[in-house]
This record gives sequence, C-alpha cells and structure tokens, in this order.
Amino acid sequence: MVWFKQKASKELSVTQLLNDLSTDGVNLSIKELLAYQHKAKLINLAPKRALHGSMAGNYLARTKGQGMEFDEVRHYQVGDDIRSIDWRVTARTGITHTKLYREEVERPVIIATDLNHTMFFGSQLLFKSVQAAHIASLLAWHSKERGDRVGGIVFNENKHVEIKPRTRQQGVLHYLHTLCEFHQAPCFNDNSHKHAFEQNCARIRQVAKPGSLVYLITDAYQLDESCIKHLSLISQHCELVVCLVSDPLEQSLPNTKKSVTVAMTDGESQQTVRLGDKKSANQYKTLTAQLSEQKVQLLTKAGARILDFSAAIPLEHQIKDGTQQWTR
Repeated sequence: MVWFKQKASKELSVTQLLNDLSTDGVNLSIKELLAYQHKAKLINLAPKRALHGSMAGNYLARTKGQGMEFDEVRHYQVGDDIRSIDWRVTARTGITHTKLYREEVERPVIIATDLNHTMFFGSQLLFKSVQAAHIASLLAWHSKERGDRVGGIVFNENKHVEIKPRTRQQGVLHYLHTLCEFHQAPCFNDNSHKHAFEQNCARIRQVAKPGSLVYLITDAYQLDESCIKHLSLISQHCELVVCLVSDPLEQSLPNTKKSVTVAMTDGESQQTVRLGDKKSANQYKTLTAQLSEQKVQLLTKAGARILDFSAAIPLEHQIKDGTQQWTR
C-alpha cells in the first residue's frame, strides 16, 4: 500500500510538471516553445563590459578599425586616415602617431539542433528531442531580446534546414516552427545516412561566420573524429558551446528488487539486460560512463565548451540550480 502511494505521488508530480511545461513530453508544440519568450531572463549572454549606447554593437570585433572603443596608439603608417592622428602624442614625441579603435559589431547566435532518431527517447519526463527544442527556444528568445541576430540549422538523418541569422522576431518564429515541423515527422535510422551527423557539422561551418556564438544541441551519439575536424575548425573562429542532452536510463539501470530480463536496442543492435542484478547494473554504469567520457574528450579536443542537460528535469529547474555557465 505504501509502494502504491509513492508511485501515485511520483506520477502526479510528473503530470504536474508536464502541465506546467504545456507538453506531454513526447510531442512538440509551438505553444510550449513560445512560453520561453517570457523566460528569456533565465540566462544571460551579455558581454562582460558596458555598452556605449543603444546603437552600438554588442561585441568587440577582433579586427581594429574605425569604432567606438579606443584600443591603442601606434606610429603613423602610409594609408592611415589623417583624421585619426593623435596630435598630442605626435607633439610630445615629435613622431606622428595614429589612434586605433576596436570595432563593435553585432554577434550572430547560431543554434544547431540535432533531431536524429536517437533524440526521440525519454524514460522519465521528456524526450531528449523535446528538451533540445526547449533549450533552442530559450537561446533564441534571449538572443532576440538582446538584439542579436539569430539563425542556425535544424537537422536529422534525412534532411536539414538552414536559417540565416536575423534580428527580428520573425527569425525566431521561423526557427521554432522548423523545430516543430521536424519533430512531427521524425526519421528512423538506416545505414544510408550513417554520415549524416558529420555532414551537418560541415553545414554548421558554412552557416557560422567568424565571430559567431555557436550552440550545438545534441546527444552526440554519432560523434566521431571526422565530426571533430569540422567542430575544431568552427571553434578556431567562433565560440562553440555543445549542449549535451541525456536521459537517466542512458547512465544507469533503474533499481528494482525483482529480477527481470528486458530487451534493449540502440536503434541498430539489440541485446538483453537483466534488471535487479547488481553485477549487470555496475557493468552497465561503467560502460555508459566510459562512453560519456569519450564524448567529453572528443568535444574538448575540438575546443568546445560543454553544458550537460537532463531530459528528466525541466530546463528552468536546471538553470535555477546554477549548475550551467552559459558564458565564459
């Protein structure tokens, strides 16, 4: 009787969470993504310096030229604008000097959302694909509120859609509707698309211009050395952040007092796992930890910053816990 009450209480809690998120945890609707417009302040992607004004760019470019932010004074060179000559330093030293400024530019925010077949899985609250869409929505709305240009790519094994960075709300809505369209028609794995993830990493390179802030939202199941080559090239010219979405069942087996044999598949191969067996549980946990560590090592090698998210906990709760640092 006590077990029944605990189970009923847990189910009630999950139902309440799903109601709060306006989702069933499996399907994706535009309504639940629009809700993050009012949660944009949960994160802060602001640069760690004061802005000069509402018309100024939000970020300092790496190149020097005409701009609002003074950078340095150097000797005058042929071709320099005479309007930039620093007459005080020139008079003091007897040598002509030129002022240099750091240019301010808008920073494009590129959001790449992976909706491959492995993302359509969840054991407790949400499908990983639904949580990925929630993360993408929060990033898009926050970037729009900051005045940054929002764009990116939504992809699976069969197709992809590239969305050019735009500053207006229509750009965000375009991205969110694309997420819903992809989610309503999920693809299923077949061997003819085994290199799809690598190809989409290459496409992210094409979309992300130098200086962009790039978010890749994925479970990284298809990650390999060929993908890392593309991601490494992205991180050389952009800030690359990888949001790894996982489910608790991908990390450890559920606890049960009764020994039960169940069939499990990764979409390609199938095997049986014995629940309630301590030895099997430890082996499973060790193997999944090794696989997770391999992902982290590869992404670190690519120069990416990694944020971990669970599909079993509402995104808002994970952010409020303060465990994720969205900016450096």
